[in-house]
Amino acid sequence: MPEQPDESPVRELRLVVTAADYDAALHFYRDVLGLPERGAFASADGRVTILDAGRATLELTDPNHAAFIDDVEVGRRVAGHIRVALQVDDSTATTAKLADAGAEVVAPPTRTPWNSLNSRLEAPGALQLTLFTELDDEGAPA
Repeated sequence: MPEQPDESPVRELRLVVTAADYDAALHFYRDVLGLPERGAFASADGRVTILDAGRATLELTDPNHAAFIDDVEVGRRVAGHIRVALQVDDSTATTAKLADAGAEVVAPPTRTPWNSLNSRLEAPGALQLTLFTELDDEGAPA
């Protein structure tokens, strides 16, 4: 892995999702998933809310590895070119909570070869989510 500079020139990664049903998406991500609101702005032209989703990384994959991830998590290729992965404390409970709030469960929590428990959902804003919980060697959350 290449040596990383002490400080990145990028201060924040912000994923911007245009949701046709803004209120439903806001409720889902802020109120159900629990992402804290950092700011909200409105004008005559519309509304935007910025939610804190923790530390951000940019994961780049080639098409073959993307297909492998889909195969492990879902059993077939389902994601588009963007999928959001969120690390949570309990992917099983969070999957159920989000499904109760209207997300479609594409695949239930599954233990992966990289030792995490991953589920896949189709969420508001036409966003495909992977929820993952890192596991220790015994299969308990790490």
